Amino acid sequence: MTVCREVVGAVVSLTVFCSSLCAQDIARVSNEHLSFRGVALEYGYLWADRVINTTSYGVRFDLGYAATGVRFVPSLMYWTSSMNAGDIVELKDRVQDLVEEQNDGVRPALDLGRIDYTDIAVGADVHVVWELPMDVLTFGGLGVTAHVIDGDGEVIRGTFVEDLLDSVEAGFNLHVGTEYPITDGMRFYANGRYEVMPDLQYLQVRLGWQFMWGPNVPGEGRGSN
Repeated sequence: MTVCREVVGAVVSLTVFCSSLCAQDIARVSNEHLSFRGVALEYGYLWADRVINTTSYGVRFDLGYAATGVRFVPSLMYWTSSMNAGDIVELKDRVQDLVEEQNDGVRPALDLGRIDYTDIAVGADVHVVWELPMDVLTFGGLGVTAHVIDGDGEVIRGTFVEDLLDSVEAGFNLHVGTEYPITDGMRFYANGRYEVMPDLQYLQVRLGWQFMWGPNVPGEGRGSN
């Protein structure tokens, strides 16, 4: 939780500071620029507290600016990984405790085997965007996510243990990132985020390649600085 507080503090401070730089062109855009104007393919890597570190894949949709300097960006992400050995032991103990309680104190022998997690996440991020020299854009903000979690394994398949691991969970994240317009119609970006869910937390880095159509807002394209 200490790490989480530090990340929250850093993102909030950075976002407040940079959003105050309203003298720049991009801070004067308005919701007349709210429209579907770009799509990106993402590759990421995440460090989680219950599963083995793994890669992720996603799609990001750029819907433009909903308010002054504030961009709205939905996304879809997928990852799959195996549960940590220690967390499998903890789950096994909980299941044994439950069976023992309902079976007159008889504690069963139990082997859950390997357990895999799959997460399909639908999210919406809000970016506060500001400019740096040499056409670089930087952003920070927060987002909300719906996670569809599927737990699976050869031993638990079709049992109540699998049912316990399947869930739909809400999450939220804090993130910072930077992007660069390769051309007016193409951008490369990178961002880091800290995602918090009821039963899982992870730090993630995402790299993306975005394709744009239509005009950029003032201060957003190449040669705008």
